[in-house]
Amino acid sequence: MKKVIILAIGCWLLAVSCSEKKEQNVKAPTRVKTQVVSPGMVDNAQTYVGMVEEREATAVSFTGMGVVKRMLVNDGQVVSKGQLIAEMDDTQARNLLSGAEAQMTQANDAFARYKMLHDNGSLPEVQWVEIQSKVAQAKSQLEVAKKNLADCRLTAPVSGIIGKKLIGTGETALPSQAVVSILDISTVKVKVAVPEAEIGGIKATTPTSISVEAINGSYQGGQIEKGVQADALTHTYDIRINVANGDRKLLPGMVACVRFISEGSQAIGSKMIPVTAVQKKSDGSLFVWTVAKDSTAHRATVAIGQTQGNYISVIDGLSIGDRIATEGYQKLSEGTKVVF
Repeated sequence: MKKVIILAIGCWLLAVSCSEKKEQNVKAPTRVKTQVVSPGMVDNAQTYVGMVEEREATAVSFTGMGVVKRMLVNDGQVVSKGQLIAEMDDTQARNLLSGAEAQMTQANDAFARYKMLHDNGSLPEVQWVEIQSKVAQAKSQLEVAKKNLADCRLTAPVSGIIGKKLIGTGETALPSQAVVSILDISTVKVKVAVPEAEIGGIKATTPTSISVEAINGSYQGGQIEKGVQADALTHTYDIRINVANGDRKLLPGMVACVRFISEGSQAIGSKMIPVTAVQKKSDGSLFVWTVAKDSTAHRATVAIGQTQGNYISVIDGLSIGDRIATEGYQKLSEGTKVVF
C-alpha cells in the first residue's frame, strides 16, 4: 500500500515538474525594429525635410460668457460631430427661461380673453393689434431664452481629434474664446519649403515618397498644393502634400523625409530595404526576416539588385508594403512572436 502511495506522489511531482517546464518554455515576444518595404529611386530625386500638418483645424467656443462647469474631453481624444464637449453654468439661463415662459403664458391668456371681445366686435382694432404684438414679443423672448440655455452646452461641430484643451473646469469662458481645437487628420498635409530655383520642377501631380521615422512608416504622397508667395528671407515656397491617414498614425508636428520624383528619375529596383537586413544562409542564399500580420517572424528568401547608399533593391521575394525586421533579428527563429 505504501509503495502505491509513494508511486502516486512521484507521478504527481513529475507532472507538476513537466507543467512548470512548459510554462518556463513559453517565451516573451522578442522586441525588434521593423520597416515597411517601399519603392526606391535613383539619387537625382529631390529630398527635403517636411512637417506633418492637420488637414483642417476648428476652434470651438461658447457664444456667451460664463463659468465652465464641466470639461468632457482631453487632448488627443477622438470626438464625433454633435458630441458634448463642455458645459457652462446654466443657472442664469434657466432663470431667464422661466421668466420668458411666464410672460408667454400671460400673453397667451390675454390673447385668448381679448380674442372673444374682438370676435364680438367690441374691441378696437388698435388694441387688438397691440395684443397680437405682445404675443409675438413674448414668443421671441422665449425663443431667445431657449437658445441661451442650449448654448450653455458646447458640442463638436465636426468629427476629429482634440488637438488642445484651452480652458479647464472652473475657468470663465468669454464669447468666441476657443475652448478646444478639433483637428481633422483623416488626411494630413506634409509641409515642405522648396527653394525658388527648384519650385518650377514640381507639379501638382509630381510623385512623392514620404517616410516618417517617428512611426517607422512610409507613404505615397497625393495631390500637391503649391504656395504662390515666397518667404522674404529664405526665398522658399511652401508646398503641401496631401497624404491619406486612415489609421491616424500620422500626427501634426511629426518630421517627415519627402522625396520628389522628377521626370528624369528612374527606379533602380522595385523594392528598397536596408542592406543590414539581408542575411546569408549556410548554402549561400540570401534571406530577410519578415513580420506577418499576426506578429510572427518568418524567413523570406530574396534576390537582390543594386545598392543605393545604405539601401539595396530587392528583385524577388518581397512585395511593397511587407514589413521586415531591421534590428534585433539575430534572436529570431521561424515563427517567433515579436513586438515592434
